[in-house]
Amino acid sequence: MRSDLLDLTRRAALVAGIAFLSVPAMAQETPRKIRIGVIGSGNIGGTIGTLWVKDGHEVMFSSRHPESLKPMIEGLGDKARAGTPEEAIAFGDAVFVAVPYKAYPELSKSYAESLKGKVVLDAGNATKARDGELYDEVQANGIGATSEKYFPGAKLVRAFNAASSKVFAKAGADGGRDRAGGRMAIPIAGDDRAALTVAEGLVRDAGFDPVVVGGLKDAARFAMGSPGFGHEQTAPELRKTLGLTP
Repeated sequence: MRSDLLDLTRRAALVAGIAFLSVPAMAQETPRKIRIGVIGSGNIGGTIGTLWVKDGHEVMFSSRHPESLKPMIEGLGDKARAGTPEEAIAFGDAVFVAVPYKAYPELSKSYAESLKGKVVLDAGNATKARDGELYDEVQANGIGATSEKYFPGAKLVRAFNAASSKVFAKAGADGGRDRAGGRMAIPIAGDDRAALTVAEGLVRDAGFDPVVVGGLKDAARFAMGSPGFGHEQTAPELRKTLGLTP
């Protein structure tokens, strides 16, 4: 009798363990509303960060001169705050990087260590005129691998790079919910499954539908200048454009 009971207990524990492991750890640990640090509070960072604040997330927008962000913060209520990049990284359960790509080497020197282990949404694009040799590196190695080089150890997800801030502002949140035909899709790519789960949730909370394109190597499929860049499409339409299975 005791042997049967022990065997039943072991089997129950095994089933529970399998069920637990089938759900990504970050998805279990990350609450519905999380803290987000924004590095680069300009057009993209300011727009997407604002959409997250309106959805109920706490967001720290950052600048080397955080006092310059006061007008924006005051208009967003008590879920928004301003800080330095160091403070935003420490504050965020996830970090959104939205700075010109030419800043990545310097950003890496200053903050790569503190970004290790963090879910990092990377919205940077490389252009020849502005970024020079860094653009050449992206063309040679891919945008995903290049970003990963500058943020080693971060749980990197490419996201919010495939359209302009004006499109995001128009199509996100309530504007997205009211779109005829469905919400605008945002392509994302990353190698860490749990980080992708977090990113998918944050894309939805900003008012869009996420489309997982693949790993970081696949981020080139929606990089600036690629066939997957610059579309204001629904998720089924974007999957068709990118040749993804439904």
